Amino acid sequence: MKKKMQTTINRRSFFKNSALGVMGTVSIPAFLSSCSGSASGENRLKEVAVPEILAAAPDGPPLKAGLIGCGGRGTGAACNFLDAGKGLQITALGDVFPDKLAACHKTLAERGQTVAEDQCFLGFEAYQKVIDSGVDVILLCTPPVFRPLHFEYAVEKNKHCFIEKPCAVDPVGARQMMALGRYAEQQGLRIISGTIRRSQKDCIETWRRVAGGAIGEIVSAHVSRMGGALWYVQRRPEWSDMEYMLRNWVNFCWTSGDHIVEQFIHEIDLMSWFTGDKRPVRAEATGGRQRRVTGDMYDHFSVEYLYENGHRAHCTTRQIGGCDVQGAVMVYGTEGYTNCYDTIYHLDGTVAWKYPLPKPEDADQSMAVPDPFVQEHIRLITAIRTGQPLNDVEKHVQSTLMAIMGRESAYTGKFVTWDQVMASDQKFGPETYQFGPVPGICEVIPVAGTAP
Repeated sequence: MKKKMQTTINRRSFFKNSALGVMGTVSIPAFLSSCSGSASGENRLKEVAVPEILAAAPDGPPLKAGLIGCGGRGTGAACNFLDAGKGLQITALGDVFPDKLAACHKTLAERGQTVAEDQCFLGFEAYQKVIDSGVDVILLCTPPVFRPLHFEYAVEKNKHCFIEKPCAVDPVGARQMMALGRYAEQQGLRIISGTIRRSQKDCIETWRRVAGGAIGEIVSAHVSRMGGALWYVQRRPEWSDMEYMLRNWVNFCWTSGDHIVEQFIHEIDLMSWFTGDKRPVRAEATGGRQRRVTGDMYDHFSVEYLYENGHRAHCTTRQIGGCDVQGAVMVYGTEGYTNCYDTIYHLDGTVAWKYPLPKPEDADQSMAVPDPFVQEHIRLITAIRTGQPLNDVEKHVQSTLMAIMGRESAYTGKFVTWDQVMASDQKFGPETYQFGPVPGICEVIPVAGTAP
């Protein structure tokens, strides 16, 4: 805690020391494509294995979980864990802010889950105390800049983990997560990520048909997430640099990765999943900032991902109040297309298949869609109790790196390749964390075209 804090962000550092060969590229599965079926011929589809969706995790030995990061998402994840089955407890909490920890403690107590006071830990080292408290499962829900540091200690201590998205904010952290994920798999640890669509039943059933050939060979995708202005916190006079930025973390790139990484990763990940989890060769992006009032981030991005076979995927996102709102993940094939959630279309736009969502009054509720936020924890607990393998870190890392590619291309005005992001030494955040000044941080907006 006494080490000097390093400069947190250098916008131009992405291209430094990015020569190929610093770290080799990682083998990622190719497109899942087939011409054996069509949007109108489901009986011609090839069989594709999908995750089993259960109403609850099977009974088994009691499992104790520790929560690191007691904000809104962390508190929600703790409640989701408790809802996932029987014999589940939250027994330790950790955060840097007393008010966040107290609010989470109160919410859990209202659900009948009282965490002992001596198991509530404060400070930047709280994560170690939670992990060392005798728990079986760790819920990693802090701002994502801390994810690699916390995951490393959890894996070292042999803990199963839920990892909220994104898994990192920079290339160095993402590659660290990839290496840790592979080590965790070797150790038999069960790991699941907060990329919720892969645990959502209607998305899974739609993916199963697309992967089986329902729309033919995948050729392109169009993705959008047009939302309103993001929440923000104005600085108070008594707050240090560190407290201000952590309380306002979704508005700083070094803490969140910018909204293309922190939030748009959901749509990028869904698109990537439906197109076979193939890594792009290059990202070609634009972006900017019109009305965001705090922090140093953009409020709109537009990215084209180019793949080795020449296919392209266009992804665009916006967070500006007063504008139209829209969300779409469209994947196109040679024989049809899909919205990736619940519908497959013929090429002429007519519906070929739609997810059979039951009405509440229907006797058969087998096709109801359970809450994917709970389903993630059901899958994790089921894997732990049954001994089945579960580790999705590599896919989580790939989607994170894709988002980072788009961000850096927009920030710099340069096209960014997969090889460059895999070799870049860009790393955000101080060497150590403490409340007080944070050198190198100011609310300066990146300007495209100024990268060396």
